[in-house]
Amino acid sequence: MHERPTINWRHHLEEQRAQLRAGTLKECEGWALEAYTDSFIAATDTALATFEQVLAQIDPQSDPAVLNAVQQVVLALNDINMDDHDASFDTDEREELCGYIDEALVSAGIDTEALAARHGLKRWEIADRWRDW
Repeated sequence: MHERPTINWRHHLEEQRAQLRAGTLKECEGWALEAYTDSFIAATDTALATFEQVLAQIDPQSDPAVLNAVQQVVLALNDINMDDHDASFDTDEREELCGYIDEALVSAGIDTEALAARHGLKRWEIADRWRDW
């Protein structure tokens, strides 16, 4: 399965914290310090881990089960985006999350092109009907 975006987010955050401690980065220059909080990353990581667990247990040929899994992770991510974590999903994070959902589906044996076509969608639109971020 593709690497969760939260791994990179956490890496950027820790790297900039280290630079700040070392005095090689000014706080106003630390984009990751503003973009991510520990609670935001942890909540997102939990939602993605739950999604992975659900995908491991469903029938990849069952459109209702697959779409329900996507709906649940997207709704969880909507909640995280709305919660007061002093962070939210910006353009880069949105693209990473959508890409991750697609790659997780493919890794679970789901033909996302066929799934989307059966529902009158394009592949990249599978999560869009529930997505607020």
